[in-house]
Amino acid sequence: MQWMTALAHLRHHRSPGVLVTLAQVRGHSPRPAGAKMVVGLDQVWDTIGGGNLEAVAIDAAREMLRTGGTSPELLHVSLSDKAPLQFGVQCCGGEVTVLLDPIGVSGAVAVFGVGHVGLELARILARHDVDLTLVDSRAEQLAEERLAVLADALAQVHVRHEPLTPERVIADLPPGAHVLVMTHDHAEDLAICDAALRADHLGSIGLIGSSAKWARFSRALTAEYGHERSELDRITTPIGRADIAGKEPAVIALSVAADLVVRMQGEVGAHQE
Repeated sequence: MQWMTALAHLRHHRSPGVLVTLAQVRGHSPRPAGAKMVVGLDQVWDTIGGGNLEAVAIDAAREMLRTGGTSPELLHVSLSDKAPLQFGVQCCGGEVTVLLDPIGVSGAVAVFGVGHVGLELARILARHDVDLTLVDSRAEQLAEERLAVLADALAQVHVRHEPLTPERVIADLPPGAHVLVMTHDHAEDLAICDAALRADHLGSIGLIGSSAKWARFSRALTAEYGHERSELDRITTPIGRADIAGKEPAVIALSVAADLVVRMQGEVGAHQE
């Protein structure tokens, strides 16, 4: 697997890694400046030349992963028999500078229902480094011209049109994904909540709506779908921050996005501990 594919692999599986680059080469080295590889927790993809150089770089990258380092670091390696390192001697005769660039775990969010609030929320989340999945049963809500506002997104945006069973997308979401349920149809919302409660790989589950809606959902999820009352604690409703008031779609979206950012920042801190 090449390093670019490896980065996509790590991102999809929400695993940390380190991008290792030969930033500068003086004299001879196994590969030219610009060569790259990716070091993960258990695997290494591509190569910067093998031998002592690569072993030293992998060791340094794994230490960075172990300690939760978030800042790029430079590593200077002499490829000379006069400068043996812990993995032996490599006598190409050159000197190299290796850049170790940590690749953090990006957040993942799935928005079920791309109506007025959903689209405003997507516009905010698209400006962040997240894996963003937009799901709707209505094709017109996912029309290219409607989603054109996301064209310059920093996020990786995945669009899923699921006209019959949008809840099946739950199984395809990456580990730790945060789910927001805000479709136009309460029956869809209920089915998605049921699927989310049955999944054990998700992060938070949020449901838009009133206390009356949640009362009906609680009864249905326990009496009809067989969930225990304690399971329902995984669902947060209403969603968003209580200190951001307003019923306009943009305000609701801002409130929900602010709460999500706080949650995802907490996840980054947990990975670094």
